[in-house]
Amino acid sequence: MATEPLTPTEQLRLQLPRAAFAFRGYNITNLGRTPELWQVEAYRPILQRWLELGSDVCHRAHGQRTDLVARIVGKLEADLEHYAEAVAMIMAVELAQLDMLAEVHGVEYGQASLAYGYSLGELTATAANHMVSAAEAMQVPVTLANDCAILAHDTKMGILFSRTEAISEMNVIHLCEDITAEQKGVIGISAVLSPNTYLVLGQHDSLARLKSRMHDVLPETVLLKRDSNLWPPMHTPIVRQRHIPDRASVLMEAMSPEPGLDTPVVFSLATGDTSYGKEPAREVLRRWVDHPQRLWDAVAYTLKEDIKLVIHVGPGPNVIPATFQRLSENVCQQLARMSLGGISMRAVSNLVNRRWLANMLPQRASLLRAPNVEHVCLEDWLLENAPN
Repeated sequence: MATEPLTPTEQLRLQLPRAAFAFRGYNITNLGRTPELWQVEAYRPILQRWLELGSDVCHRAHGQRTDLVARIVGKLEADLEHYAEAVAMIMAVELAQLDMLAEVHGVEYGQASLAYGYSLGELTATAANHMVSAAEAMQVPVTLANDCAILAHDTKMGILFSRTEAISEMNVIHLCEDITAEQKGVIGISAVLSPNTYLVLGQHDSLARLKSRMHDVLPETVLLKRDSNLWPPMHTPIVRQRHIPDRASVLMEAMSPEPGLDTPVVFSLATGDTSYGKEPAREVLRRWVDHPQRLWDAVAYTLKEDIKLVIHVGPGPNVIPATFQRLSENVCQQLARMSLGGISMRAVSNLVNRRWLANMLPQRASLLRAPNVEHVCLEDWLLENAPN
């Protein structure tokens, strides 16, 4: 007698013990498919509950009436002038998606093995794990959002990368420190996406000065691509100009930390380690404000821990999925280059020899698993499996 095939919900539930939840951070666009989720009757009360909490946090922080529900219904992106609303909305939507998964589909977040978040997503992960309340987690970035937005008006992002060589993080740090010491604008690493890719944020013409002298200490293959958008300079020394780390620390003193869930284990991108299980949550979160996001460490840890599924949470997640995708493609191409038996010499000659990856593979064989890890965008899954 043939067995009935598993439903998507049953399949997802079975995969959770070897799954990781990855929470997104702030981006230029932040609505994603949330307006579509609002149209689903079973999801709407859950989404409304969380959006109203986010609106209340914004109101208490800034004294202005905020209606995140109206923003979703009207499909209105929050620009930089409404950065606080964008922050609250992202966190509210992420937590709403988890509740939709649990309350409508019976798939529990706490059954997963691992969780982490890029930038703002780390705060959401601590709230999802009940280390701090959702309102407390939202309050810190929402309260400080206006000052971060002001700093963004003179801050530009650069993507520092090489297709072939690893880039020494210490050399980049020293270069940024030397440029900052000229007192013509602060520049610093905001994220380590991989050993050959960094996000840097700089004021005034500091990115131009970085580009003009980077080959004094970095390989000739290193390129700097500038992004034309304005970015709040979180996770860099720039935020110290408005005393944001110290003010965040004072706000965190009002948090009432709890032991949290046993699972999933939360990996911190501020420390590049599972620090929440080793030291107080507030101490880790203090470093979150002005320390670079160590996304590569989270990716490597995911693969080392034999995670087979990554569930991407939030509206339109992009940075974490794109990082895994690039690694997967690089691994496949590097292995093709190293194994000439199944590929023509002409094709091999056209492949880029990624020395940064080739040098790492003997020590970090777990990176070879990247092409085999499954990825699910939670908002897509929720819409595809929405109740009729």
